[in-house]
Amino acid sequence: MNAWSSLSSRWRLRAAQHTPAGGVLLGLVALALCVFLLLPMGALFSHSLLDEQGQTSLARFREFAAMPGMATALWNSFWVALAVTLITVPLAFLYAYAIQRSCLPFKGLWRLIGLSPLLGPSLVGAISFIQWFGTQGLLKSWLGETSVYGPVGIVMATVFSSFPHALMILVVALASSDGRLYEAADALSATRWRKFLTVTLPAAKYGLISAAMVVFSYSVSEFGIPKVIGGNFKVLAVEIYVQVVGLQNFGRGAVVALVLLLPVLFAFVVDRQVQRRQQASLTARAVPYRPRPDWRRDGPLLLFSLLLAGAMLAVLGMAAYTSVITFWPYNLELTLGHYRYGLVEAGVLDAYLNSLQIALLTALLGTPFIFVTAYLLEKTGARQSALQALVQGMASLPMGVPGLVLGIGYILFFNHPDNPLNGLYQTFAILVIVNVVHYYSSCHLTALTALKSLDREFEAVSASLKVSQFVTFWRVTLPVCLPAVLEIFRYLFINAMTTVSALVFLYSPDTLPASVAILNLDEAGELGPAAAMATLIIVTTAAFSLLYSALTHLLLQRHQAWRSFKH
Repeated sequence: MNAWSSLSSRWRLRAAQHTPAGGVLLGLVALALCVFLLLPMGALFSHSLLDEQGQTSLARFREFAAMPGMATALWNSFWVALAVTLITVPLAFLYAYAIQRSCLPFKGLWRLIGLSPLLGPSLVGAISFIQWFGTQGLLKSWLGETSVYGPVGIVMATVFSSFPHALMILVVALASSDGRLYEAADALSATRWRKFLTVTLPAAKYGLISAAMVVFSYSVSEFGIPKVIGGNFKVLAVEIYVQVVGLQNFGRGAVVALVLLLPVLFAFVVDRQVQRRQQASLTARAVPYRPRPDWRRDGPLLLFSLLLAGAMLAVLGMAAYTSVITFWPYNLELTLGHYRYGLVEAGVLDAYLNSLQIALLTALLGTPFIFVTAYLLEKTGARQSALQALVQGMASLPMGVPGLVLGIGYILFFNHPDNPLNGLYQTFAILVIVNVVHYYSSCHLTALTALKSLDREFEAVSASLKVSQFVTFWRVTLPVCLPAVLEIFRYLFINAMTTVSALVFLYSPDTLPASVAILNLDEAGELGPAAAMATLIIVTTAAFSLLYSALTHLLLQRHQAWRSFKH
């Protein structure tokens, strides 16, 4: 009887999965990802292999190798990214360790401060460090004879902006720990340092490697920071901008973009290999680790957290202060003139409204597309196995493609006169699409993780009761996965509001986003209005986050009441 029940259950599950509609929808998703991801990257690659006469050759690569300063830009991009990684990852690890493995008060507050750089464009850090350490900076003497305009400023600002990305990974890595290992170490009279080396570090090594790869990829492809504070220091990301926007040399820009893609893809491949080898750190018998108060550990970690959180607030605070003073450092009277100038005279109000529209459309359209795609991958059967593999591969690809590279690919593909989709170029639609594609991978993994936690027996039972798969999705799957859906929505909105790299090549005067408008203000020497507009974006994303938290609480109370059900 048990065997028959098991067989029947498997049959019902397969029947629920093998729906023609699922295969058709997954095929449409594959088509969309091909058009908006693979074809633009293919256009980038093919364009780099064409010479001035349109013949296939390696002339552009030889030209790149012979160009003065390109080898220097490549080396500068590499060692700056390496320096940022070596600084950011240890700092983020200690900060995450203080949050997860100590008895610090107000842990939620420390975590919130650590993630605060995500609320604004990366330009915020660059603007603040100019005010702190620039020619007229408050702490200029701290750098001695070293100028902040160059590698020093780039490293400092990039450490600030990449810190939360490493922190998110390491907080999760340190949260998964078996308390029995620490009890065993205590029973063996192991020292605190030995427990750290033999228990803590091995459990967190995969998180450390992933954080290092993410920070390295972010740093090597960062555009806004070196553009604002880099001075004459050459990096590949800025060289792409110069070639495409400044010189209108799309062929050379494509070659530089491919060269930039190589270290990022290397980091991506390393991270994927590490994830494959990762083993579960918690077993069914594991006991959650709960730290005990210890002033010898908690005291230094509290001091470290205070210093680091204070430094981060100082960076954000300087940007806000710069936005409300008349003229740094000669006239420190408070004024709203920078906001008036930026919003009215410089026309940034239209750019700000454009960014709001782009961010809302990205979140509203991208969230259902990503979640439904993940659902189709997880809940459709083997009949679409080849299609599943194709879509899964394309869903992971954007993680290894910098925004600048994606932007150039979009120019070469959608701006081609023979492309029937040429009408999308420089519209709101293409800005929304490129944002969804750029941030697709992280959201896809979030959705897939939530769906994998849902037992497939739900679909089998629905099939046996002759309930349509759509009804099951709407009444069961979606409410259970609602936290993940809401998190995807927030992630897409904030990133679409603050990104620069993916949009800098694709906007028109009518679709100018606020983050690019801030960059233009800085280029014009209007540091005060640039800081004002950056602060406005931070306030907007912070207000959205607060509203998101309140609405999320209400929605989860209504749709997730079963989680708090008591027998």
